[in-house]
Amino acid sequence: MGGCQSHGSSAKEGDVSETGEELSAIAEEKVKNNNTQAAPSLEERPYLTQGYVSARIAEIDVDMLTALPVGFDKAEWVASHTVAFFKHINLLSSALSDFCTTGTCPTITGPDGMTYYWTDEQGKKLKCSGPLYTDYAMSYIQELLSDEDVFPTKAGSPFPNGFVFLVQRIFLYLFHTLAHLYWAHFRDVARVGMHPHLNTLFAHLVTFGREFQLLEPSDTTPMEDLIAVLHPRPAPAATDRAGTATDTPWEEGGLTEHALP
Repeated sequence: MGGCQSHGSSAKEGDVSETGEELSAIAEEKVKNNNTQAAPSLEERPYLTQGYVSARIAEIDVDMLTALPVGFDKAEWVASHTVAFFKHINLLSSALSDFCTTGTCPTITGPDGMTYYWTDEQGKKLKCSGPLYTDYAMSYIQELLSDEDVFPTKAGSPFPNGFVFLVQRIFLYLFHTLAHLYWAHFRDVARVGMHPHLNTLFAHLVTFGREFQLLEPSDTTPMEDLIAVLHPRPAPAATDRAGTATDTPWEEGGLTEHALP
């Protein structure tokens, strides 16, 4: 379906299932934008407020959840987590969709007003509303996850060349989705009490993405203030979208990936 790029506003354009039970409760009822309670009176980055940034759905060691178990296939580990991250983030985003409309978000933005652009199949950059970008991203990811040639479900089936590149793209879209919720909708998220879910998902996604070099430092830098509080650790060295970077963990364990042509 295409891809995305981010630019600033002016010229700028362990197992995941550990959290599944708590997150599945979101599916019971879509959050309606009819709450009359006043949103928290917070600063420009309300998600950094101590009372909110410390909230989690449970005391979870994301490093332990992220670490590759001894003897476990790395590609299988990444694939299973990618599926789970998508399900949880899509669920959370859908539950909060009444707050993200073409009226509230005519253009999807991230930290400091950064605009996320979708790139169509012809390579044309498109400025999208919040809900349209999210729909493009989730549809694209769902299509990949349903493709047996990309995410094989049969035992012994190989992962394709370019697998890491595609997972990197998926993680970028998921990161943009959560970054938008933090920047544009955190007051709504906090008002309905879903900030512990958002914090937990974000911390786990970033930790996993950094551990397996699925997120570029340049992509996560705009949210580094939050990342440093949620999970303080040094940012990794930069990689490229092909997964062929200095000290890449994919060079070990018998799986070396290449970007799709």
